Amino acid sequence: MRHRLIVPTAAAACLLLAVPASAADATPGAPGIGDSYYPGYGNGGYDVSHYDLRLKYQPATDRLEGTATVLATATQDLSRFNLDFALDVSEVLVGGRKAAFAAKGDHELEITPAAPLDSGRPFTVVVRYGGTPSAVKVGGFTSWLRTRDGGVAANEPEAAWWWFPSNDHPLDKATYDVSVAVPDGTQAISNGRLVSTTSRLGWTRYSWRSGKPQATYLATLAVGRFDITTDTTENGLPVLNAYSKNLGAGAGAAKASVERSAEVADWLSGVFGPYPFDALGGYVPDVPTSYALETQTRPFYSPRQFASGSNVSVVVHELAHQWYGDSVSLKDWRDIWVNEGFARYAQWLWSEKEGEGTAQELADYTYAQHPAEDAFWTVKPGDPGPDNQFHAAVYDRGAIALQALRNTVGDDDFFTILKKWPRDRAYGNASVRDFEVFAEKVSGKPLGELFDTWLFTASKPGAPAARAAGIGADADADADADADADAGDGAGATVARPKSWKAIHATDTVHGRAGR
Repeated sequence: MRHRLIVPTAAAACLLLAVPASAADATPGAPGIGDSYYPGYGNGGYDVSHYDLRLKYQPATDRLEGTATVLATATQDLSRFNLDFALDVSEVLVGGRKAAFAAKGDHELEITPAAPLDSGRPFTVVVRYGGTPSAVKVGGFTSWLRTRDGGVAANEPEAAWWWFPSNDHPLDKATYDVSVAVPDGTQAISNGRLVSTTSRLGWTRYSWRSGKPQATYLATLAVGRFDITTDTTENGLPVLNAYSKNLGAGAGAAKASVERSAEVADWLSGVFGPYPFDALGGYVPDVPTSYALETQTRPFYSPRQFASGSNVSVVVHELAHQWYGDSVSLKDWRDIWVNEGFARYAQWLWSEKEGEGTAQELADYTYAQHPAEDAFWTVKPGDPGPDNQFHAAVYDRGAIALQALRNTVGDDDFFTILKKWPRDRAYGNASVRDFEVFAEKVSGKPLGELFDTWLFTASKPGAPAARAAGIGADADADADADADADAGDGAGATVARPKSWKAIHATDTVHGRAGR
């Protein structure tokens, strides 16, 4: 087939010249933000500053309807861009004009605005949508937890797809307004401050505001029937806790734990510096899961966390995340240690305060109880891989690394580091290596070998390394015992088990993915 060369007329040539260079150069934003573990999570080409979510939820049918208004700024000349979302969309507007849209893959909403967006230009996206979140499966599971009287969105590393469209990665944090209408007699719990409650025609609307930057996975929504307690801390911080009316015999243990949130936050402020947000609390919905999650300002707790009685240690863990994980968030999901190592170490410090075992004793016991051949040591907390992101080693070996750091730099520098890090990095993102550089700067000591040994080596640090870091009651004896012990026995018999060990390890399922 022959093609004719068509020479444009003068008028047509003028029209071509009239197209702005930026429009001609506009390209699609990437369908992933570049995470090493989850390359399809988040999106490129723009930065979100605020989400305004106006929702209506019917617990009887699990029907969610919503309008999401997303305020963003283009970071390149954009011909189109993606949001992460899995429910059905009926309409999309960009800058007040209808935009073309299409569902791509299992959680991508591809949006083509009526005209390209210039780099540096603020723009507004309005998405109208609806669906039954519990019926929507991505990768064979849903992050929407159905309850007897409603539903809950709380999961890690993904949860937003099932209830609002977003740039779903911690690198793109934003502020939030979440307004939810539910049938009278039902409550809607979310992050931040409750700014208003209004009722009309059998529906009650709860409006919540999160005024500090928040990662998408830390946004939460719980609808059901709750017993709600409120209080105010000495410095005026509003405290709101919520407990499902269906908790039964476990309600007392849950309340005896979560009601101590203000006390725990005050204590943590002495360790990590001032509390970084303007609201505090927690909630325990009627869900069959076993994990907890540091949803910003209002952690989520499963009833199973309190099945054997009260456990303040899990509250310490989740509230420690408000500094380490929420205010200072990871850059990449491989940096999970900057969240979990510190939250576990906070539990060790709480144990030390309560006289139930010092952090040193807990580090010694953890090191001793895992023999060299234990797979525990093959997981590198500094880069555990997506399949081991919530492995016990990320928590426990990660906490040993902090005790090793404490022993190496001394208490003065160590606790200065713990306070200055969330202050200097407030509301931003950081990597494991960023923390290493920061610790070196504060302490004035080279720490690369220490971090490599305890966070990036796929084997048990030997007796010389342990001795150098002050880990192990008797590292040489532990090494000898490891050589003779059966797998699982370790050298635990040579080191006394701290009293707090059981309570701390009752929280070993604090994180994880529901339905996987």
